[in-house]
Amino acid sequence: MKEFEVDGVRIEWVGHATFRMKFRGLTVYVDPYILDENPEKADLVLITHDHFDHCDLDALHKIRKDGTYVVAAETCRGKLRDAVFVRPGDVVEWNGIGVEAVPSYNPAKRFHPREKDYVGFLVRFGRVTVYHPGDTDFIPEMESLKGRVTVFLAPIGGTYTMDEVEAAKAVEVIQPKFVIPMHYNFLQGLEKDPERFADLVKGAEVVILEPLGKPKP
Repeated sequence: MKEFEVDGVRIEWVGHATFRMKFRGLTVYVDPYILDENPEKADLVLITHDHFDHCDLDALHKIRKDGTYVVAAETCRGKLRDAVFVRPGDVVEWNGIGVEAVPSYNPAKRFHPREKDYVGFLVRFGRVTVYHPGDTDFIPEMESLKGRVTVFLAPIGGTYTMDEVEAAKAVEVIQPKFVIPMHYNFLQGLEKDPERFADLVKGAEVVILEPLGKPKP
C-alpha cells in the first residue's frame, strides 16, 4: 500500500521519518529527508529536531515554495531561517491545521536527551489527529495522549528510537485507531521487519506503507 486515507486525510510514507500528508488541498511534510522523484511542494513543513536525517536543508529547499510555512524545534534555529520555532507544549494554528509540540527524547540514551527539547507533533486535521513522535523512546508523557490520536506514526528501528517491542507498548498506552511503522530500513543498524511489529500490536489497526523514496547513497 502506497498511501492511507482516513476522513479526508491522505498519508504517504516517503521514507525513514519523512511523511507527506494532504488535507483540503494542502500538502504537509514532516521531517523531509527522503524524497521521491519530483516531489510535490509543501504548504506546511514540520521538523522535529536538528539531526541531519530530520532537518535536511537540501530536501527542504526542494519542497519549499513562496509561502511555505515551517514549524521546527527550537534546536533547528541555527540551521533554519524563516521558521516558527517551538518547544514541547507550544501550539500553532495554521490554515485550519492544529500543530501541538510534545516531548520527544531518549530516557537512557545519549542521542536525544530530554534537555534538548526535541519535539514530536500532534497534527490535527479536522476530526483526525496524526501523531509523529520524532526520535523518541517510549516515554511517560505518552500516557497523556491516550484517546487523542487517530493515526500513530511509530518508529520501530531501535538504536535511536523505540524498537518493535517498545513501539507496541506505546500503542497500548496511546490507543490510536491506526498505527503506521516508520524509521526503519533506511539507515544502517535500523533493519527491522514491520510484520513482526504488526504481530505485537494490540488494539489498533497496523497499516504498513511502501516507501515512495529510496535510501540515500
